Amino acid sequence: MQRLPLVPPLLLVLALSACGPTAPPASTPPPPSRAAAPAAGLDRVMGQSAPSLIASLGTPALDVREGTARKLQFRSPACVLDTYLYPPAGGGDPKVTWIDARTPTGADFDRASCVASLARIEPPKPARTVPAAARPGRRKR
Repeated sequence: MQRLPLVPPLLLVLALSACGPTAPPASTPPPPSRAAAPAAGLDRVMGQSAPSLIASLGTPALDVREGTARKLQFRSPACVLDTYLYPPAGGGDPKVTWIDARTPTGADFDRASCVASLARIEPPKPARTVPAAARPGRRKR
């Protein structure tokens, strides 16, 4: 009796098994969307209007307007933050759509770290004025 080679039928079985339907992997989460959420800390700035930005970061060191666009620049000892505000497509108040950060010397700086350093800086407290008659140690003559 003559033996038949096993290689051709084995290749046929392997080829046919690759044609069948495959089940999707179980519980594989979808890849995260880049635009889904801003990096930690950037949410304090992205999408904000100029008044809310000024309320959270203080008075800008630079305020440049060109057409409907606006650039507000904030400075700290650690970094310089440029915020770019553009009106939404449907109209309305300009909102922050892009930010850029650098050191005072111009080197790249992490944007979220720069926002955090600016948010920690407390605005200078106004000088407290007390009428002369109410000052301690002063007597009215």
